Amino acid sequence: MNSVLDVDRPYANASPIVHALVNNSPTYTLCGKWFGNLSNGESALGSPVGNSEWITCPECRGCLVAQTMSIEEYEPKSTLIVPEHHLTCARYPFVDIHNHHHSLLSAQKLDQLVKDMEEMNLQVMVNLSGGYGNTLTSRVRNVKDRYPRRFAVFANIDFSDLDAPGYSHRAAHQFEEDVRNGAQGLKVFKNFGMDLRDIAGRRIHVDDPRFDELFDACAILKTPVLIHTAEPPSFFDPVDKYNERWLELKRFPSRARSPEYYPGWQTLLDEQYRLFARHPNTVFINAHLGWLGGNLDKLGRLMDSLPNMYTDIAAVLPELGRQPRHARNWFIRYQNRVLFGKDSWNVAEYHTYFRVLETTDEYFDYYRKYHCFWKLYGLDLPNAVLRKLYYENALHILPGIVRTPFVEGSRPTV
Repeated sequence: MNSVLDVDRPYANASPIVHALVNNSPTYTLCGKWFGNLSNGESALGSPVGNSEWITCPECRGCLVAQTMSIEEYEPKSTLIVPEHHLTCARYPFVDIHNHHHSLLSAQKLDQLVKDMEEMNLQVMVNLSGGYGNTLTSRVRNVKDRYPRRFAVFANIDFSDLDAPGYSHRAAHQFEEDVRNGAQGLKVFKNFGMDLRDIAGRRIHVDDPRFDELFDACAILKTPVLIHTAEPPSFFDPVDKYNERWLELKRFPSRARSPEYYPGWQTLLDEQYRLFARHPNTVFINAHLGWLGGNLDKLGRLMDSLPNMYTDIAAVLPELGRQPRHARNWFIRYQNRVLFGKDSWNVAEYHTYFRVLETTDEYFDYYRKYHCFWKLYGLDLPNAVLRKLYYENALHILPGIVRTPFVEGSRPTV
C-alpha cells in the first residue's frame, strides 16, 4: 500500500523507493509522479524532508539537492561548443607594470620566477612593494644582482611622523634617495585616502598638500607614480541582493566600506583627480582602470581632461571581458595610455588575460567566481594596440628599461 511518511525520520521498514512530495502539495512527487499512481512498494515523504539521504528516488533526491544548493555550490557546465584558444604565452614580450613581491626571494625561487616569466613572454616585472630606505635597497639588490634587466622596483611612501614639521621635505628626500638606490617609480597604496590618519585621527585626503613636494620630485626625476585609490564602487554600496559584488562581500565581509568609517567612493576619486590636475608634469598611473572599468566612457573623458594620467588593467579583466566590442573600441581610442598589469603572481591566471586580449573566443570563465559570475569574451585587439598595451607605453614612461629585447619577434633574454 502507498503511504505518506510525514515524520522526522522514515519508518524502519520503509519501501526501497522513497519519493519526496512537492512543497505544499500532498499530490505530486518532485519527480513528477501523482501520489495516487505510485506502485506498490513505493512511498513518499512529506515536506520538508529532514535528510535527503532518506530519499531513494534519484530524481527526487536531485531536486532536493537543487533546492538547498547555495550559489557558491552552483557550478554549471556550459553545453556551448565554440572555437577555443587557450593561450599560455603572450603574442609579444610584455611588461607587467603591476605586481607584488613582499619578501626577498632565494636564488632558487628567483630562477624559477624568471623561468615562468620566460615561458609566458614576460620580459619585465614591476614589483610595486619595494618599501623605502634599507628595505628598498635590499629588494632592488635581491633581484637586480642576479637578473638586472628583468625587474623594476617601485618605492613606497614613508608615512612615519607625517604631522612633524618638515615632513613634506623629508618624504621627498627619502624618495630621491630611494631612486639613487635603484627605485624606478613610486607606488601609493590604497590606505592613502582611506585608512591613513593624522595624530588627531583625521583622515589624510588623497590630495593632501603635505605630499606635493614628493609628487613634484617624481616629475623632476621623471619617475611615474602608480596610485591605487578607493575600491570597486560596489564595496561602498549596500550589501544587498542588488549588489553586483554580493558574493565576494559575503565571503569577505571586511571588504565592505561602511560610510560610518570610510568616505564615499566619489569623494575619494574627486580627491585623486584634483591631485592629478595639481601636478600636470607628474606621470600618474591610475591603477585598476581607476575603478571605472564598468564605465569606460567616463574613464575616457577623465583621460581627455588629464593628459598626465595613464591607467592599467590589473585585477579588472572581468569588466573588459563582458563588454568586448565597446572595450575594444575604447582600447583603440586610448591605446597610448593603457598598460598591462596583473596585480598578483599566478602563472595560470595570466593565460586568461592573453585569451581576453588576443582572441575572439566567446563565453568562457574567469578564474575567480566571486569576482565575476558572468562569462568573458575575447577583444581580439589589433596588433598595434597589443604592442602598446604590452610594452610600448611602459617603455615610454618607465625609466631604466632596456629596449632591445622588445624588438618584434625577439624573445626575452636574461
